[in-house]
Formats: sequence, structure tokens, C-alpha cells
Amino acid sequence: MSSNELAADTSSGGMGIFERYLSVWVALAIVAGVALGQLAPSVPETLSRFEYAQVSIPIAILIWAMIFPMMAQIDFSAVVGVRKEPKGLAITTTVNWLIKPFTMFAIAWFFLTVVFEPLISPQLASEYLAGAILLGAAPCTAMVFVWSYLTRGDAAYTLVQVSLNDIIMLFAFAPIVVFLLGISDIQVPWDTVLLSVVLYIVIPLTAGYLTRRTLIARHGQRWYDEVFMRRLGPVTPAALIVTLVLLFAFQGEVILNNPLHIVLIAVPLIVQTFLIFFLAYGWARLWKVRHCIAAPGAMIGASNFFELAVAAAIALFGLQSGAALATVVGVLVEVPLMLVLVRIANKTRDRFPA
Repeated sequence: MSSNELAADTSSGGMGIFERYLSVWVALAIVAGVALGQLAPSVPETLSRFEYAQVSIPIAILIWAMIFPMMAQIDFSAVVGVRKEPKGLAITTTVNWLIKPFTMFAIAWFFLTVVFEPLISPQLASEYLAGAILLGAAPCTAMVFVWSYLTRGDAAYTLVQVSLNDIIMLFAFAPIVVFLLGISDIQVPWDTVLLSVVLYIVIPLTAGYLTRRTLIARHGQRWYDEVFMRRLGPVTPAALIVTLVLLFAFQGEVILNNPLHIVLIAVPLIVQTFLIFFLAYGWARLWKVRHCIAAPGAMIGASNFFELAVAAAIALFGLQSGAALATVVGVLVEVPLMLVLVRIANKTRDRFPA
């Protein structure tokens, strides 16, 4: 399958090869990265020299390549649809921003610092907790469209939900992260967090918005969706895999010395995913929200904008940090978990209003 065919398959709403086997690609990236770090340590050492204000320039470029295609597909004019069926939007925004970050913190803190205390050093537990906090503060943006398609969701309403979340993320991500890291006794300077927000939210969001407006004005909506976005589609998966390979090249020693930690980090992330899904999904059922709105809305909170979380972890704590490792474990477990939730949502469709 060519890259254009892969992009077309993904952009059509179905699950492309990359999305379907994301956990496999991440596992292969772990192997390739660890091997690179052990067999050619000069590669990560050389790349680590290209930094500005503690930001890795190569990694920043790769992360922009990951995030920009997602931002370019968001239609912010769709937010006017907030007047249609406001219950779905109320559930999504409340769960994502007033509940999810704090349950992620509580669950991750309980498992990483209490239950697994004999197995993880306090320093690493603190770093893993920081990574979990970054995941919890970033609800999903791009993959939600796949989950919406697989649950026969209302595509237009899903677009409204995602667009509204992206707008809120501009203002809420930094304060939530700083607050939760602060009560975890993990001190990060405000200016570093704000720099991460500017680099990895504001710049790609603005660039995506301007690109979308300019190209649609010149070539039309159909050309933009069917030609430009399909050509842009393979950029995100390629950049993600290269980023993960480099990250694990730096993380090789940690993984080889503590392979069990991958499983330990995954436990609170799995618990959190199911909790948030059933909370939002059950709330939607109580409010008699239509299934085509309830299912994608629950998926947004259950999954994470892991590209942003990885970027922020690297910017705040470095490529070799436990925080960066924790965010990548989030990538590893997300797709299998979300496919299970898709199956649950499809089997319970008849419990919602038609």
C-alpha cells in the first residue's frame, strides 16, 4: 500500500493500517530505539547537542510534523453548532476538563507511589506520575474521528466536540498541568510550561487554521479534503515513529534495567481509560443523549492527545525522563483499549435514544 493510499484509507474515516496496528508500530519503535541507543550511542549523543532554551530542535520539528496535520483538519467554524444538542458538549467538556485530569492524577498517584512503592524508586515514581498528569490534561484530538466512525457517530457533532476541546486546551492545559505537578511536589517553571503550550499548541493550531482557510479559499473544500489532507496524512505516523525511535534510543538503559516498569505504568492508565469512558457514557445515557453523540463524546475523554503529552514531557523533563517514558506507554496501550471500548459502545447502542 502506498503512502497516499494509506492516507486515503485513514482520512475516509475507517481505521488505516497505521492506526489499527499502532501498538505494534510502537513496540517495534521500542526495539529499534533501544537497539540504536546501544549499538550506535553517538546518534542520540549528537542529536542532544542541537538544543535551544532546553528544547531539542530535531524533536520539536518531528512533533510539529505530528501535530500540524491534526490541527489542519479542524474546522473551528463548526463550534457554532454548540446550539445543537448542548447536552453532549456539556458532558464532554465537563468530563475532559473538570474531572479527567484530577482522576488521572489520583489514580496514577495511588498506583505509582502507594501500590507499586516497593517496585519503583520515589524519583522514578514522581517522573512517571508527571507523565500521567500530562496525558490526563490532553484529551484526544485526531483519533477521535476514527472512533466516531467505528461507532457510527455523528461526524459533524464530533467535529464540534473536538474543536471546542482544542480551544479550551489553549487556555486550560498549562494551568492544570502546573497545578497538578505542584501538588505532586514536582516543580516546573511557568515559563517552560507556557513555552510548551506556544510551541506545541498555539503555533501548530494557528498554522493549521491559516493553512485551512487559505487553501480552501483558493482550491475549494473538496480539493482540501480529498487532495491536500490525503497527501498530508502520512506525515503524522512517520513523524511519530521516528520520534519514538529517538526517544527510546535515549531511554534504552532505563528500559533494559526496568522492563517491568512498562507494565506498572500501564496499570493506572488502563484504569483511568475505563473510568472516564463509563463516566461520560453513563452520564450521556442518563441524560438520554443520542448514541451517535454519546459514544464519540465518551471516546474523547477516554483517549489522549498523546502527541502533545509526549512533546510536553520532553520539553519539561527531557528525552531521558521517566515522564517521557510514561507518555509513550500511553501510546502503546491506547489503541487496544479504545477498540475494546468501541466494541462495548456498539453492543450497547440499543440502550440509547434512536
